[in-house]
Parts: sequence; C-alpha cells; structure tokens
Amino acid sequence: MADPESLRRITYSPTPFSTWLGIVCLFVLFGLIVLAVIGPSLRGNDYEQARAQKRIERLKTLREETEKELTNYAWADKSKGVARIPIERAMQLTVAELAQKKPAPAGPIATPAPPVAQTPTGASPAAASVPAGSGKPAAAQPSPQASAPASSPPSGGQSPPQPEGSPAPATTP
Repeated sequence: MADPESLRRITYSPTPFSTWLGIVCLFVLFGLIVLAVIGPSLRGNDYEQARAQKRIERLKTLREETEKELTNYAWADKSKGVARIPIERAMQLTVAELAQKKPAPAGPIATPAPPVAQTPTGASPAAASVPAGSGKPAAAQPSPQASAPASSPPSGGQSPPQPEGSPAPATTP
C-alpha cells in the first residue's frame, strides 16, 4: 500500500507558474475585448438630447394643429351638417343667446318633514311612548307634538296646524 504522506504530496501539489500566468492572460484578454466593444460607443447625453428634441417638435406640431382647429372654420361632419367655428365666435354667440333668455326664478327651498314613528293600531301616540310598567298614566306623558317648539310659518303666510290643547303661536304684524 501507498504511504499516506506520498498521497498527500501528490494530491496537494503546488500549481505550476504557467497555470497562473495563463489565468492572468485570460483576464487581460477579456478586458481588452470589453474595451474594444465599449470604447467606440457614444458617451454623454446625446441620446436623451435627441429624444427631448423630438418631443419638443411633436409638441410644437400638436399646438399648431390645435390652434388651427380653434381659430378656423371647418366641417366636423359634413354628412350631418356639423361645422366647427372659431372659439371666439362661439363665445360671442353663446353670450348673445344667454343674454336673450330671461332668468327663471328659483323655487323655495323645502325642508324635509320629520320622520313619524309607527304606532301600534288602536293606540294613541301618547300611549305608545309610555314604557310598560312605568306606573304613569298615558295622559301624564307629554306628546312629542305638544312639546316641540312652534316653527316659523311657511312662506304662504299661514301658520301650521296646531295640535289640540296647545296655545296658538303669537303672530307679528
């Protein structure tokens, strides 16, 4: 059998100098190829400047087209008889049309009616508001209509109907 120390020398022998030299030469060759490819390419912002110039030209063309559409007469749809007129003329016509119309009066602003609670059939609203077992008779409980403050009369000059048993509101001449 082989001596373990001789196996170790064979397995872990130092790499020769030529191998290291070959690896370094490959890295240098790769670096030269990269420089040859990247070197002649354009550097700087020429590409971005060219794109910006194209955007400016397109914007200028678009503005000219819209200015032409807003200031000249043209057919929008000739088969339907729809024409495009200059915006200044359209504004003049609109103002003249609105000046001829008489403004309509605004209607009164109505407030919504308060919600009415559902009461069981056959029971009065005062009896429905008394909790069961309170010991107070239904007549002793004030009704919601009687305790509510009187509101201002509607625009017709008539006062709202008052519940029975409540005083009539004072009117000012």
